[in-house]
Amino acid sequence: MFRNQYDTDVTTWSPTCRLFQVEYAMEAVKQGSAAIGLRSRSHVVLACVNKAQSELSSHQKKIFKVDDHIGVAIAGLTADGRVLSRYMRPEAINHSFTYESPLPVGRLVVHLADKAQLSHYFSLMLFYNLPILMCYIHFT
Repeated sequence: MFRNQYDTDVTTWSPTCRLFQVEYAMEAVKQGSAAIGLRSRSHVVLACVNKAQSELSSHQKKIFKVDDHIGVAIAGLTADGRVLSRYMRPEAINHSFTYESPLPVGRLVVHLADKAQLSHYFSLMLFYNLPILMCYIHFT
């Protein structure tokens, strides 16, 4: 895809009613690798395909531990995944410190969606280019 005057920010529509930044984000997701998660009553397994671009480069980490009961696997751009995992860890720590209980995953997903939605409101920020797979174990 080539760049033009209509792809400078998220809120600029082209004359053909297209948002190029959204299309760029979807293309970046297609460039990512696969991630899969399996969950039983007592365990969660996350797996990702790590592919190095050349023999001299190394693969990047795609599975992150958020808390003792929450893990995240990313399938898109690893830079966006690191940013969002750095956001999720303090949220989980603050909740467990304040309420003395583990953070409910639904609340973490809402916080994550709110953070992603903010990028749509400000034209200087771009979309997060990543599908995210979040797994958890509920301790009773």
